[in-house]
Amino acid sequence: METMHHNFAAAPPPPPPHNATAGGHIHHRRMLMHMTFYWGTCAEVLFSGWPGSDRVMYALALVFVFTLAVLVEWFSRCNLIKPGANRVGLGFFRAGLHAVRIGFTYMLMLALISFNGGVFIAAVSGHAVGFLLFGSRVLGKGSG
Repeated sequence: METMHHNFAAAPPPPPPHNATAGGHIHHRRMLMHMTFYWGTCAEVLFSGWPGSDRVMYALALVFVFTLAVLVEWFSRCNLIKPGANRVGLGFFRAGLHAVRIGFTYMLMLALISFNGGVFIAAVSGHAVGFLLFGSRVLGKGSG
């Protein structure tokens, strides 16, 4: 009976990390990415290092997310078109508004990926307030 010999080449060494220094010292930055909702002011929302662990910056991030959600609701329901407008110009204007609304919506989605409970509540609250102001017709004119 003949035995088979497998010659396995050793796997090449991994490439040097992007954070290696010239002296050969490697500085590791551990990044914690949550996969479940968590509560706390130490978060990263939309940008690397923002808001960080500063409570004032965290509150600013929540206000930003809330305002973004209100704006998404406004863009979803605004009627800035005047009667008798040029159809081609109207088409480009609507396409521009749609692009801005979708961009804001994607930014909200990316903020929610932080899995921070405060960011989630700020986004849902912003949508609710935006709907109340612009979609429910409680505060505006029209049939309801």
